Amino acid sequence: MAKVSKYQAKQPDERGYIEYSAEENKIWAELLERQMSTISDTACDEFMAGLKLLNLAKDRVPQLDELNSVLQKATGWQTAPVPALIGFEEFFRLLADKKFPVATFIRSREEFDYLQEPDIFHEIFGHCAMLTNQQFADFTEHYGKLGLAASKQQRVYLARLYWFTVEFGLVRSDDGLRIFGGGIISSPGETQYAYRKEAEITPLDPLTVFRTPYRIDILQPQYFILESMDQLTELTKLDLMSLVDKAIELGLLPAKFTAKIKTA
Repeated sequence: MAKVSKYQAKQPDERGYIEYSAEENKIWAELLERQMSTISDTACDEFMAGLKLLNLAKDRVPQLDELNSVLQKATGWQTAPVPALIGFEEFFRLLADKKFPVATFIRSREEFDYLQEPDIFHEIFGHCAMLTNQQFADFTEHYGKLGLAASKQQRVYLARLYWFTVEFGLVRSDDGLRIFGGGIISSPGETQYAYRKEAEITPLDPLTVFRTPYRIDILQPQYFILESMDQLTELTKLDLMSLVDKAIELGLLPAKFTAKIKTA
């Protein structure tokens, strides 16, 4: 079951149009302007090319149909409006069907700098540009199909691959380290932190990734780096679920962060 969010997703009308307030459009514009200033020499070429294709509105929250026309032509993908948080089953089902879930609310002014749950800025700016890249899109679809067929325990381990690639992935380029993970790209603090190499950066090995704990509420103490986007294609050719089962058998590696303190 999905966790409860304090945000209320906006519902499209019969034309598929979602109405946003003047303040919500202003928040989008400010988030976009701020983040664009941080990614010109940190985001990977594939992301920048996708962002150019999307041609995101600068003064308002984009409508999903605007994105869908670009994604469909580029890789056959679409977006799908969802509540603020959805369960694993629905998440994997959408990805397997080449539909990227987009929570249709935008963060409040009070959480302008950071919020734990994905809002429409994170989903669109952070992820949709990469979905114009065929290798990334194919990997994401393959991941969805694996998750859909996995057991509950397997999904917990499998989720780490998504976290350390789609959300917090790095890739080598001719210009050095570059970012493609949406969790970094949509966060100015995480972008600067990752690019200054303040965290441990490790070549991506799927078995290690499956065994690596993470927290969603801190700057990541460890990132994994691809040698190139070709490695995403190579991952789809591996028997990843056998590696998930091996990871379950071996257990988690020691965490590189302090455990979160539970409060009553």
